[in-house]
Amino acid sequence: MKEYAKSLLRPIRQRFREQILHPAGRKVERSLAQVLARSRSLRYAASLVADGLGAALAAGPEIYSASYFGVERGGERRSGYVQYDRQTSRANIAAYLLWKNFGFRSSLDVGCALGFLVEALRELKVDAWGSDISADAISLADAAVRPFLRQGDLSQGLPFESGRFELISCFEILEHLPPERVPEALTELARVCGGHLLATIPSFGPNPHGPSGWFPGKVRWPRVEHYSSLGPEYDGPVPFYDLLKDADGTPIEGHLTIASFRWWTRQFARAGLERCPEIEAAIQPDFERFGLRGVWDLYVLRKPGASAQPARRAPEEVAALEQRWGLGMPRPQ
Repeated sequence: MKEYAKSLLRPIRQRFREQILHPAGRKVERSLAQVLARSRSLRYAASLVADGLGAALAAGPEIYSASYFGVERGGERRSGYVQYDRQTSRANIAAYLLWKNFGFRSSLDVGCALGFLVEALRELKVDAWGSDISADAISLADAAVRPFLRQGDLSQGLPFESGRFELISCFEILEHLPPERVPEALTELARVCGGHLLATIPSFGPNPHGPSGWFPGKVRWPRVEHYSSLGPEYDGPVPFYDLLKDADGTPIEGHLTIASFRWWTRQFARAGLERCPEIEAAIQPDFERFGLRGVWDLYVLRKPGASAQPARRAPEEVAALEQRWGLGMPRPQ
């Protein structure tokens, strides 16, 4: 029980040590852990504090600083961006899937990081733009694509007019928001969207439009059995203190919202976005071919009036792009 009490402090311990606590403060930390071990009600209260405060600290923009997007920190790599390019980041695959399945002339990649997807789409003559919360990410982007990237925070509003883009993409982005910020983020995405939105979000539970999700790799390993036992009715989101974290108590890959397909679909619907099972079904075979089944959990949404059917590209056009970008063979596992 004492170990569990200590675990409640881990999500905020490292940041407090760096920013607030001095050596005397660590004695207070140890004493608090001992008190928590003796009181169930205090443990519950501490879990709520850790849940909210830990999520707030973990979501801070300093996580997505230069060291995250390509600068090593003391030999430690905080993300794969140190070695990413258009191929290793799957940007070419993402651009191919968007181009193949949607008829669009303008696009916005939210959470664009170094702008690899924007660069690939502009190569295809799309009026493609990107937005990221991190100014460091944009500053590290290639000079050729940087003019088309803008710093933007979904909770503060993106720097684009309403309905500006026919297609919005959010690859592995929305799970980085805490649950309470999801509604406003989706409302903002819907505002700038003029047609379709494609998102990939780590999810669990039944998915009526594709492969279902699971808990391993998303929640703390000792709690996987517990969450699996809750059955298909459980929607989440998983509380912060049960998310899978690294040794410092930081959620793995910065994932703060882990919820079911049903939960995410409801959030999109409340923002005025409807899922498109026909387009998702058209994309899933390529997910399988490129080894993305179970890696990217897919959502395709549309605004009222937008087509519910996938676009159709001529087979010779598809073959030409696959050859040009080396996509003719499945991606190595």
